[in-house]
Amino acid sequence: MKVPFLDLSAHHQPMREQLDAAIRDVIDSNAFASGPFVAAFEREFAQYCGSDFAVGVGSGTDALWLSLLALGVGPGDEVITVPSTFMATAEAISCCAARPKFVDIDERTYTLDPNLLEAAITPKTKAIIPVHLFGQCADMDPILEIAARRGIPVVEDACQAHGALYKGRKAGAMGVAGCFSFYPGKNLGALGEAGAVVTGDQGLAEKIRILRDHGQHRKYYHSKIGWNARMDGIQGAVLSVKLKHLDVGNVKRHSHALLYDQLLGETLEIITPFEAPYGRHVYHVYAVRVQNRNQVLQAMSDKGIGCAIHYPIPVHLQDAYRFLGCEKGCFPVAETCAEEFLSLPMFPELTHAQIHAVADELKLCISSRRPVSKCLK
Repeated sequence: MKVPFLDLSAHHQPMREQLDAAIRDVIDSNAFASGPFVAAFEREFAQYCGSDFAVGVGSGTDALWLSLLALGVGPGDEVITVPSTFMATAEAISCCAARPKFVDIDERTYTLDPNLLEAAITPKTKAIIPVHLFGQCADMDPILEIAARRGIPVVEDACQAHGALYKGRKAGAMGVAGCFSFYPGKNLGALGEAGAVVTGDQGLAEKIRILRDHGQHRKYYHSKIGWNARMDGIQGAVLSVKLKHLDVGNVKRHSHALLYDQLLGETLEIITPFEAPYGRHVYHVYAVRVQNRNQVLQAMSDKGIGCAIHYPIPVHLQDAYRFLGCEKGCFPVAETCAEEFLSLPMFPELTHAQIHAVADELKLCISSRRPVSKCLK
């Protein structure tokens, strides 16, 4: 059986009439750049996250970058984050002319290890960005406690965690700002590029609104040097439709993950994802860990099973960040995970038959490569 890694056609088909109607409304009203459809989505998404304000922007990268700019992060500053993330987390820091400072991840949750945070803080630290990787929240209480004691704002990178919970609180609503991407493959995905910042700080929200629109506080009156980072009207309208389906999709993802866990959990050579007891994972990515990952990936592809890798090179080892002086061995947990992560098909419309097929093929691939160099469990 062939199984795609992601099937957006299957995802969109049941809501196609609603999406078509939403796009027609935008065309009929000519509200293409920002406007009422974006404003409506901002209200809905803020309410969904349990936050007071949401600001729609052009991408998740914009959300991170403008949040840091609005907080005053600039040249000579440091921002703490993790090396196990998509490049955009660090790029946003660099685009403020600040310097990323990395902290290794917890070996079970793959999120920022709070035990390592305090030692990374210096007088130059101006923000902390925990990344809710793959759909699971970082352990926020100790992070927030350390940050509050040191007077440092926390910006959540929730770009993969739409609807994830931490002790009953939604991802994005715990720090001073929460940043989301609505890239099409996300749990809440647009039909193109889009992002948002949620915050309970009205002043911060207003600064981000000004920065996203060329620094204008009203048309042609520029109080800051900003950028064109507006969300467009079609994406706002589409996201309003798709937001209504997010919780159902997340429940299905969680159910799929439990079935994967059941089918793969007894195979010693496979480490399945760990769901921390403090929260609710929404499984944007279902990443297992295996030895000989690249060979397993190729073998799965040969069988028609669409798998992927998130992310093969940690940010600190990317050529773009060679100037930081980090070498292999600096962040051993992130580096080990980067060599072992294998992302299996995960989307709400997966069938049980497809999940069984993926699990069966993965176990066959693993068994054909025994003995392995070490036992993972």
